[in-house]
Amino acid sequence: MTSVAETGVLLVAFFVGAIPFSNLVAQRVKGIDLRDTPYGTVSGTSIYRVAGFWPLAMSGILDMTKGALGPLLAGDRWLLAALAGGVAVVGHNWSPYLGGMGGRGVAPALGALAVTAWPGVPLLLGSLVLGKAFRETGLGGFFGEVALVPVLAITHGGHGAVVGAVVAVPMLVKRMLANSPPTEPGARPYVRRLLFDRDPTTPTP
Repeated sequence: MTSVAETGVLLVAFFVGAIPFSNLVAQRVKGIDLRDTPYGTVSGTSIYRVAGFWPLAMSGILDMTKGALGPLLAGDRWLLAALAGGVAVVGHNWSPYLGGMGGRGVAPALGALAVTAWPGVPLLLGSLVLGKAFRETGLGGFFGEVALVPVLAITHGGHGAVVGAVVAVPMLVKRMLANSPPTEPGARPYVRRLLFDRDPTTPTP
């Protein structure tokens, strides 16, 4: 595969990954822009709150599919596949179609991991389910994202560590930056966002 073709794969992964399916479904079903909800994220949490389970399922499948597309196009080029998955997450989190806003990248990350390092899928899903059981979905997601690199390094060696890193880093960065700066000064709000994925005024998922 030439460098031009590899660049093409990454561009496709980014721009397809950036398609805000959750927002499109929410607008279609409820006429609501998810950026205007209390969460302010184009995410599964937001669409579930405003539209219910089936729109969540539909947008989730589409978001996972777009995360898987780039790695599938990369074929057996494992590094290109890993980068394509990470680029899809970046596109989802900072979508040019939404002026740089976006979600948290979990669904496209699941799609990318299903192609590149499948143990990451039950790890992420399990952490979210466990967090939900203790009413701290954000904290559960944090531990799942942080655990991706060491767990996938065990299951897939160095390749797995790279796969875990390229999807985990944009998810963790997005948690801290969110879609707007915190109103509280200092480092504390960023630490809170990183651990719990919310500001004090954000409803608990």
